[in-house]
Amino acid sequence: MASTVLVVTALEDVTADRVVAVLNERGVPVVRVDPADIGPALTFGFRIDAGRPAWRGRLRTASREVEAREVAAVYYRRPTPYGARFTHLPWQQGDFATAEARHGLGGVLNDLPGAWYVNHPAAVARAESKPAQLRRLARLGLRIPPTLITNDVKTAREFAVSHGPVVCKTFRGLPVGDDGRAGAIWAQRVDPETFDDTLTVTAHLFQAEIPKTGDVRVTVVGRRVFAQRVAAPDGALDWRRGDWDALLHAPISVPPPVEAALHAYLASFGLVFGCFDFALTGDGNDPEHWTAIECNPNGQWGWLPDAEDITEAFADLLTLERKGRS
Repeated sequence: MASTVLVVTALEDVTADRVVAVLNERGVPVVRVDPADIGPALTFGFRIDAGRPAWRGRLRTASREVEAREVAAVYYRRPTPYGARFTHLPWQQGDFATAEARHGLGGVLNDLPGAWYVNHPAAVARAESKPAQLRRLARLGLRIPPTLITNDVKTAREFAVSHGPVVCKTFRGLPVGDDGRAGAIWAQRVDPETFDDTLTVTAHLFQAEIPKTGDVRVTVVGRRVFAQRVAAPDGALDWRRGDWDALLHAPISVPPPVEAALHAYLASFGLVFGCFDFALTGDGNDPEHWTAIECNPNGQWGWLPDAEDITEAFADLLTLERKGRS
């Protein structure tokens, strides 16, 4: 019976380190791989034919080896982009090699027979769209902020008049810069008087600012739910922009209707894990106090005070719960 957990992530990933450590403690075979290592340090040979309609063959890293049929679960975290492997090549050759690696090696790793994915990268890609997130959250009965996506100055100003004060958010994080580091632009209040024709250059996401009493991060792993109220000492609009070690946390109960909606949300995208952000407008006992902001289908949780419990939940999802399904 397949029993190996394949962890797909970059070398430096503290969150994955936690899960790997617990799996090792449980005696679960683990192979960790970063697909961008393709080359002498990562080799493979996978075969398929009409008589055996499933990928078989071996994947070899510098320290591990695994047969495709031995993989029972895949913990897909944050692998290095394939393109990083080929930056030394001229751009056309680099783009070609990147695409071949992604569609060849990545194609097999994303289609392992019988493997349980946490989460499947295709599901993550679908669920990363903020427009899709907001529509799905609203359809499931959760409150969301009035939202506008536009590149039109007049439309943006009219929205601000109707729903002000407003905040502006990005759809994605900043790409990696010349120094090799990624950046971020946090949610920020905007003055509609500053809107001008530069707004037309690209899409912008505006939302009515929620008069919140606090923020909540809800981490859902399988059927288990972990919720922490989060506050920045300086009362920042976006708590993510400061020192995460200085954040104040307190456990909070999620109202049953909200929890049910979160499970339905994940199921609708084919996910088994997600990190949800909410703004509270009361003490949190009433579902109407909970305004859904977004869901990160591959979010960070290692910094939370209940990270040890979340780690165990991931290990259960990758092992014990899988055995119950076999």
